[in-house]
Amino acid sequence: MRFRALFFFAVLAFCLPAFQPLHAAVNRWLSIGPDGGDARSFAYDPTDVTHVYLGTTNGWIYQSMDAGAHWSRLSKIGASDEDLVVDHLIVDSADPHTLYAGVWRLDKFGGGVWVSHDSGLTWTELPGMDGQSVRALVQAPSNPNILVAGTISGVYRSEDGGAHWKEISPAGSGQIIEVQSVAVDPVNPDVIYAGTWHLPWKTSDGGKHWVNIRRGIITDSDIFSILIDPKAPQTLYMSACSGIFKTYNGGELFRKVQGIPTTARRTRAIKEDPLDRRIVYAGTTEGLYKTVNAGETWRRMTNPYIVINDIYIDPQNPERVLMATDHGGVLASNDGGKTFTTSNQGFSGREVTSILLDRKHPGRIYAGVVNGWQYGGVYVSADNGRTWQQQSEGLGRRDVFSLAEANDGTLLAGTDRGIFRWTPNGWVQDGNAITEHTRIVEYTRNGRLLQRTVVEDSRPERIEGRVGALLAAGNDWFASTPEGVYRSTDHGQMWRGPVLSGANYFYLGKDGPALLASNFQVVRRSLDGGRTWIPLNRPAGLTQITAVTVSPGGKIWVGGPQGVYWSGDNGHEWHAIRRLPTNQIRSLAWDPAKHRVVVTSRITSIVYAIDPDTLTWKWWDAGWRLHSLHSVNGRLLAASPTNGVILEPQQPANGSALAEIRSH
Repeated sequence: MRFRALFFFAVLAFCLPAFQPLHAAVNRWLSIGPDGGDARSFAYDPTDVTHVYLGTTNGWIYQSMDAGAHWSRLSKIGASDEDLVVDHLIVDSADPHTLYAGVWRLDKFGGGVWVSHDSGLTWTELPGMDGQSVRALVQAPSNPNILVAGTISGVYRSEDGGAHWKEISPAGSGQIIEVQSVAVDPVNPDVIYAGTWHLPWKTSDGGKHWVNIRRGIITDSDIFSILIDPKAPQTLYMSACSGIFKTYNGGELFRKVQGIPTTARRTRAIKEDPLDRRIVYAGTTEGLYKTVNAGETWRRMTNPYIVINDIYIDPQNPERVLMATDHGGVLASNDGGKTFTTSNQGFSGREVTSILLDRKHPGRIYAGVVNGWQYGGVYVSADNGRTWQQQSEGLGRRDVFSLAEANDGTLLAGTDRGIFRWTPNGWVQDGNAITEHTRIVEYTRNGRLLQRTVVEDSRPERIEGRVGALLAAGNDWFASTPEGVYRSTDHGQMWRGPVLSGANYFYLGKDGPALLASNFQVVRRSLDGGRTWIPLNRPAGLTQITAVTVSPGGKIWVGGPQGVYWSGDNGHEWHAIRRLPTNQIRSLAWDPAKHRVVVTSRITSIVYAIDPDTLTWKWWDAGWRLHSLHSVNGRLLAASPTNGVILEPQQPANGSALAEIRSH
């Protein structure tokens, strides 16, 4: 009976548009690291200050029950969204089980305010703010029913815990827009400050009237954060791209704080020591600053390469300070900011581009990371992903886009600036390239016009562009660069080419004795070690190639916006997997352990497994958008754009896989 129900559900799904995924049972795969990534915001339970919440840049909420020493995934805002930035978290001062989150979308307009009534386990989007790009969110200290949100379009206020919202900034004024920060007076909830991308504003009557409070502030300063002294509400700090400013009279006149970041250094967070108001921390895009005398003098507590988004100071132990940072995740101090160490156990928000399984050392996994700066590069695990170590010495903060291992065990990394090889002393840059230029020479002999092809070598120059793909095929190594594919026959000491011209070759692979290379337009095949390349026909109806793999028996598989195709005759004839209910293919990979082709999509978290012999398929909802799949001890391992390395559970949940269905 259950099989019939599943089969009916699958057949019904074929009537859906191709872009609409099946509603698989979610058996969320495991995020196993590397730890760290982009951390955005903190909040804590006032009844238990060791219970800390963490907001991220991909919609995930984490929690810690030990003041940030360890983290666990709690929930996700927006089930299928990967671009929601949780910039503000609030624990309701009247009910610690109620949380609010202000979010906005990366690279596009949108966001909103979300609420949870079960300590962050589940979230509901609040009506009236849906679609708003929320850049600031606060709760009135004197009235927990009052919430104030700053958005790209203005300032909004709710007086019933978020059930209803009203815009309190002048609609259409063109002045109080692009609101980056808000603050509410601790005594009078009608006194509200709003910092925009163009100076600060204040209302004393709940938004009926607004005044620009700009005296003493450098013109056209972006106001990133506002801190009101809870004991002296007329005293407040405002941080801007032009520095930090302080007022003692509610904004009538500001003065610039000295000794703190100069022009163009952004201060995203200002937090006051809860037990000593003279101690204030400023989290900037160039490290952490601290004052112990109410802003008269400041001292930088960290190196200038840390970008800080938020600060948490333990209310009961102010020596315990946490920082939410770009790339580095959470940094923790137990000595008032004198020293910091990473505190990311259980938190992984890495952008992993490539995975490599060490052929000579079972259980060893390498992960290439981008957008990590000093926290990026290459990470290695020697225990199947349980623990990770950064292995980036010598990369110079480069992003890693591709990894390969040669037959002798040499590890290669393709970065945004060249090719690197791992040695006992760290990474060293390879890629001295000789570019071959061909020209036709015309001459005459006995009155006849003849032609001769001449190959001219350039002077060796190091490859400095992005290396999007690597292949170590025996003694021949290949690298895809912006100029094309280069070849080395001396273990990377010298590269010649391009043996295949053109940019954006994202795939280099082997099909038996043949080599394959693909960019977005064409797959090319070489039978002579990469000296000459034959273009294969592209499947009719496929507008772009985004994924390639091969399976035993000579089948070549390609994927793109229109789905998955295969050929058993080197591209002369292509066949579509017509009933696969997904498109926008992100990756294809051959799984030798279970003799199947695994497929992922850019628009869904469903993973498909195709039997290359019967052309039947199964599917799972992994819970993440994945690519670069590999098989480890019969389980799939994958990379994710925002959640690190993902591992398939030991046994899929019942019902997470469909019955086998033929594609033709």
